[in-house]
Amino acid sequence: MPVTYHHLSPEHALPVLPAVPFRAVLVADQGVAPEWRNGIATWLAASGCLYFIAWGTDSEAWHDSVDWANLEAFNFGDIPDERFILTTWHDREPLSEVLWFAGHCARHPDVELRETVLLHLAPAPQAETLLIAFNAAQSSC
Repeated sequence: MPVTYHHLSPEHALPVLPAVPFRAVLVADQGVAPEWRNGIATWLAASGCLYFIAWGTDSEAWHDSVDWANLEAFNFGDIPDERFILTTWHDREPLSEVLWFAGHCARHPDVELRETVLLHLAPAPQAETLLIAFNAAQSSC
């Protein structure tokens, strides 16, 4: 399963996401303004994210923002099964367990998720550290 890393910052443009259905793991090492968080949620809903996992600062608020963005994308009506975004937040688990969950349990019932995207909200990028942590979590039992 391909895994990519993207550092998110309100000061930088949003990255291009995969052109295939994917799961996203948000590692939030800092808080952001609610408006920016809602903009990210809308961007994810429009980009093909079908499973969203939030960990870290304000993880429940991130979870709720993605849920609302998915509802809004369908004018608060019925969401087709193949466009429904599953969401979870993890504010009490260690990051290693959340990364394991992403690789072993985060499945969509109607669509094959073909990539995992690590979204890191932090003052500075830490791509190597998070990619190593994700890979290590996949080999642990």
